[in-house]
Amino acid sequence: MERRIDRGPVHQTDRLWFARFLADLLDQRFTIPGTSIRMGLDPILGLIPGIGDLLANLTGSMILILAVQLGIPKVALARMGINIAANAVIGAIPIFGDIISIWFRSNVKNVELLERYLGRPSKRVELGDWLFVILLIVGLLALMGGILVAAVWVFKQIWELL
Repeated sequence: MERRIDRGPVHQTDRLWFARFLADLLDQRFTIPGTSIRMGLDPILGLIPGIGDLLANLTGSMILILAVQLGIPKVALARMGINIAANAVIGAIPIFGDIISIWFRSNVKNVELLERYLGRPSKRVELGDWLFVILLIVGLLALMGGILVAAVWVFKQIWELL
């Protein structure tokens, strides 16, 4: 029978280290040769049609799960979720989305949010956080509405050609 060694609970510092590691791996591990521009696996995986963006965003979602385990306020979790969603929506655009992903760095932003709230004894949420979340939700809804209108227009144009 195999003996299992209990190492105790996973500590906050271990979770934070893992979140930083994931953010670095996905957003800034490598330097593009001949430039000072850093990128990670997120835009590289995004080049794989269909599954690449899914893999990158699922991996980035681990940072969100770690934040939940660390007791980060819900508004900060919402903000992190919006960063992941924005990365997914933008990343779905072939090539252009991958280029934007190099600049946007949603995983690094999420770790910065995580660190910001872990450093606070009270973990109080500021008004600016709520405003940011509300504006992002409104912006994402407007973006989705614009995409829907554009899709209907394209479909109508194709239908008229037939």
